[in-house]
Amino acid sequence: MPFVVVAHYYAKEGKADEIAAILKEMVTLSRAEPGCLVYYVNRSQDDPRKFLLYEQYRSREDYEAHKATPYFQEKILNTVVPMLESRVPEFYDLIEPE
Repeated sequence: MPFVVVAHYYAKEGKADEIAAILKEMVTLSRAEPGCLVYYVNRSQDDPRKFLLYEQYRSREDYEAHKATPYFQEKILNTVVPMLESRVPEFYDLIEPE
């Protein structure tokens, strides 16, 4: 069953465009991972400081592998997170018909 991650990011004032550029890089890198099924980055039309990330992985272990990559550590944890006012991850199981 796919493991789903939804993350809400809210950028500090003046940092949204820089964050958007980094997240755009993360789309390409993350989608190339064997365990990544879906990786979408969305930016609010009403408030450009708000981002919504929607990700699906084959398993929680694949998500953990994603978080362990050098580019996640550098681009997200070391660069994007300090530019955020808030970061709220949520975890889901995908419900599909049998």
